[in-house]
Amino acid sequence: MADTAMPGSADSADSVSSADPVDFTDQLRSTAPVPVPVPGPASAPEVPEVPPVRGFEGDDPLDRAVWRLRSRGCWDDAAALLEPHSVRHASAALRRAALLVERCMFTTTGWAEAEDALRHAEALAGDDDERGGAACERGHLAYAATVLGVRDRADEARSALGRAAALLAPAAAGRPLLDFRRGLMAEHVADSPDAARAAYRRAHAGATAQGDALLLSFTWRHLAGLALRDGELTEARHGFAESLRIREELGFLIGTAPALAALADAAPEGDADRLRAEAARLFRLMGGVPTWLADHLSATPAAT
Repeated sequence: MADTAMPGSADSADSVSSADPVDFTDQLRSTAPVPVPVPGPASAPEVPEVPPVRGFEGDDPLDRAVWRLRSRGCWDDAAALLEPHSVRHASAALRRAALLVERCMFTTTGWAEAEDALRHAEALAGDDDERGGAACERGHLAYAATVLGVRDRADEARSALGRAAALLAPAAAGRPLLDFRRGLMAEHVADSPDAARAAYRRAHAGATAQGDALLLSFTWRHLAGLALRDGELTEARHGFAESLRIREELGFLIGTAPALAALADAAPEGDADRLRAEAARLFRLMGGVPTWLADHLSATPAAT
């Protein structure tokens, strides 16, 4: 499965209070081995430094509250905060829809609610950026249904992502996320690793330019996955370690167990066992979310 972008409630993570958040970052740092610095992977563009961490959109209290809930897997609660604003405002409606689409990917539940939210966002969209953003989310919802085995909606995903590509200008804020999601389609639906690598590299460059650290955690991970597929262990370890580091720094708890498990796939045996044990501990702590990680921890790597 693919752990996405990007980019919702539920689950036992609902028991985590947004007013008094629990920080598991120190616990993770104390158990995960410190990766040895290595050169950046050849499959990713060279960048002078990691951009400033950005885990939420802006510094508004609402944005911070939404991020805090989202990062702990409380997508319904985060969406509820946006609901009053989403009645008339296209940007809020799109953000709310994106949260509910993400919940589908992580929990394999809530498909009807995500569809309703998407239709509302599409109805409110007033310019090409908003229409393109809504099309990108529709494509991702169809992709999630396909790779999670809910229903084959691959044609709908291709059509929606193609529509988003036609609507979003090359320099649009939503373009890196679109490139990443087209990479997911190329890798996990079309089984075209070369096309996926090119799309991930475009997304990586765009996320770097925009300072979107969360998206970078996804591009690092998926470029590393392709490197591992090609037997490039050093490159794979570096990419997986960067993805884990960013998610720890952001406090993106719901995505930390998948990052630990991915790094374990490229780590030496002793480190791999320790990483998988920590991934399993955090997976249980988050109430068994993302749901597809259960199979990953017991058998093969996840594809999100």
